[in-house]
Amino acid sequence: MPKSNTVYTCSACDAQFQKWSGKCLECGKWGTIDKEAKAPTPPSAKHISSATASKMMTLTDAVAHDIIRTPTHISEVDRVLGGGIVPGSLILLTGEPGIGKSTLTLHIAAAVHQTYIFSGEESEHQIALRAKRLMDEKNRQTISLSHESCVDSIVASIEKEKPTLAIVDSIQTMFSTAVENEPGSVTQIRACTTLLLSVAKKTGTAIIIIGHVTKDGNVAGPKMLEHLVDVVLSFEGDSHQGIRLLRTTKNRFGSADEVGLFTMTETGLAPVKNPSELLLADKGEPTSGSVITCLLEGNRPMLVEIQALVTKTAFGYPVRKASGFDVNRLHLLVAVLQKRTNINLAQYDVHVNVVGGVDADEPAADLAVCFAIASSYNDKPVANDLCVFGEVGLSGDIRSVTHIEKRLKECSERGMKRIITKTNTTANDKKLHIISVKNIQDLTQQTK
Repeated sequence: MPKSNTVYTCSACDAQFQKWSGKCLECGKWGTIDKEAKAPTPPSAKHISSATASKMMTLTDAVAHDIIRTPTHISEVDRVLGGGIVPGSLILLTGEPGIGKSTLTLHIAAAVHQTYIFSGEESEHQIALRAKRLMDEKNRQTISLSHESCVDSIVASIEKEKPTLAIVDSIQTMFSTAVENEPGSVTQIRACTTLLLSVAKKTGTAIIIIGHVTKDGNVAGPKMLEHLVDVVLSFEGDSHQGIRLLRTTKNRFGSADEVGLFTMTETGLAPVKNPSELLLADKGEPTSGSVITCLLEGNRPMLVEIQALVTKTAFGYPVRKASGFDVNRLHLLVAVLQKRTNINLAQYDVHVNVVGGVDADEPAADLAVCFAIASSYNDKPVANDLCVFGEVGLSGDIRSVTHIEKRLKECSERGMKRIITKTNTTANDKKLHIISVKNIQDLTQQTK
């Protein structure tokens, strides 16, 4: 009986199977297995021997030309990309539905001369309606757009016109006539991305492809899509909050640690130059359970307010809830407080909230969360000129955090007077008074 010439691939983890099943045996997800063509048979030894050898050169002979980046004139985008868009690069922009991916690309298109937009989701009239709200008529005249889903036609247009920038929205709606699978399948997404990568390197046109994100936060389609592109940008934020974060998870032409911040307004996305000022704009009078900490988003420090509420539990088991903070980390910190200090939280509910829709996902927020919980437990207000940051260990010891100088500089510029952390250095600014604490017991003494 002849062997089957097809294999089944999981779109979540790229695992391959000979038979179809509803559940992936590797990652455990349902409905992610799809059929794709089997890889071609490797060439014979005779065919390989007749091939022309590749031309090799040393790194010294391979003189690199200076790359002239194309600036977007959007400060936060240029910061994330490392100074602008590199010609011939393939950029993947991901984000949840409604987060503002199409709005961001329209702003970029208005700033970059000779930009083509190929949309498989929206018609030309729908895009023009949004553009009318976001930009003036002069900028709209420089953008060409088309409602196109065939990647073969897109490649032909790019090869003929050679625009500076091409935007494809989205990769899940594109298809190639050379592949029989439906749009959005593993094979189609892989084939379309490969064609776009090839034409980008051939013509020098930078291409931005938009990819949808699943509920788990992964790019819909094969995970290998991120390996094909040069830059992976992630557009994050709460759809109910005005703050948006543009992160770089991969960048072949610059740092992958930069983060750009935007606010969503009626006229589109506006870059945020001083995120600390924006996040603390609504900070009111000093109250118990409200503490300011300094987080590091990429290489950018920002001051964020962390709130904690400790109340007597009305049920048999106390509740631990968090918004913008890992709830498992909250359980750990509550256990440390209860074990290492005289704060008994066994009969109290603990709620933690990070104001502004920002995720406090670095260890530097541990000390601020503990300080906020202790402040709420003792009902002692915390001054607005106090900043707390540091990592808390299981033994109750406090550990120093990275980039301490950047955090202290940001605190000084934002008007902070006192800093509670663990450090062996003194602040360059004489206005800052650093209170060094070694363990969690020293910290709770400040809330009494």
